[in-house]
Amino acid sequence: MKELNKDIVIIGAGPAGLAAALSAHDSGARDMIVLERDEYSGGILNQCIHNGFGLHTFKEELTGPEYAARFSAMVEERGIACLFGTTVLSVDGGQKTVTAVNRDGIMKIHARAIILACGCRERPRGAVNIAGTRPAGVYSAGTAQRLINIDGKHIGNDVFILGSGDIGLIMARRMIFEGARVHGVAELMPYSSGLNRNIAQCLDDFDIPLMLSTTVVDIRGRNRVSSVVVANVDGSKKPIMSTAREIPCDTLLLSVGLLPENELASSAGVGLCRATGGGDVDDTFMTDTDGVFMCGNCLHVHDLVDYVSSESAACGRFAAQYVAGNKADGQKTEVCVTGGVRYCVPQRISKSGGALTFRMRVDGVYRKCRLAVYADGKEVFAKTRPICTLGEMETVELNAAQSDAVRGARSVEIKLIKAVEV
Repeated sequence: MKELNKDIVIIGAGPAGLAAALSAHDSGARDMIVLERDEYSGGILNQCIHNGFGLHTFKEELTGPEYAARFSAMVEERGIACLFGTTVLSVDGGQKTVTAVNRDGIMKIHARAIILACGCRERPRGAVNIAGTRPAGVYSAGTAQRLINIDGKHIGNDVFILGSGDIGLIMARRMIFEGARVHGVAELMPYSSGLNRNIAQCLDDFDIPLMLSTTVVDIRGRNRVSSVVVANVDGSKKPIMSTAREIPCDTLLLSVGLLPENELASSAGVGLCRATGGGDVDDTFMTDTDGVFMCGNCLHVHDLVDYVSSESAACGRFAAQYVAGNKADGQKTEVCVTGGVRYCVPQRISKSGGALTFRMRVDGVYRKCRLAVYADGKEVFAKTRPICTLGEMETVELNAAQSDAVRGARSVEIKLIKAVEV
């Protein structure tokens, strides 16, 4: 077994891993390596050929592959080592060792810091408990996207989509471009979980109906999907079978949520946040396992890749400071969320440090609300929001004085106030 010693090991060469590597390098870290199981960098961006990326990071609109190519080029320019076709088998957080395998054999890498940037995966069909047979023609939306955009496959002519997450909305438009007919998008909740701009650009512009409070209750077909049965749901999300109707189609796409890839985090002994499915981190993005950091979609699922990049850049900078001996204060204060805020990252903050940025999601749709931060019961920050939705991440950036007040507090709370739930 080959053994290596590195200051920093980064797992994943998607947008999170690339941004973390760049930032760590520019913060003084040189002895690092990026491990990627695919044969090239960029992650999921390589199959996202639509535009809309980079507006925050590069101040221009790019496609996914263009966005990935820019970061890949910067990593290459800096000479940061990347091992492709390399699968990480396990992470020992206590010993800070990473065991991986590629065509050259098994290797063990001893690190001073580990950054988990593993991305996320789609929730599978088995998680949504749809009755019916198991014919061909049922795909997760991301798999369909890869088959069409990377492999050049034709997957169907008459399409129905369950779930109004962003990838489901984008694939509705993509199937229209492929010449297919999209009969509709069903959403279990009374509101969409995708970005408003995607609803407008991908559904409204093509007259594709969005069926809220609706779900698929049956898949029909022997060898190939022949139809799906949809029904409205009541306030408890249970199907109202008297509303059931059959929709002929040969393809069903499932866009029913994304889950952080947390298997390696679990093997490393990292504590996970129940609300996000990712790690429980402090304001340096370090988990409760010393020297193990997390960023990107394996920490919590983002709606914009630009947010992934900025968050991961901060993570890389803090990891570089960690290996240089500049560790955060050992005392941490838990951040509590109430009033409709579902979760907040980071979950813990140090008593000392610089300006703070919180990213969070609400648990529904709220109008006419204020998003506020309290330190020891005193409001130190608030902003008004005409609407907050669970499909769009909220960001709170505190200035130096506000951050000092929060860091010096014994209790920190973030909540929505004066909110009217839709």
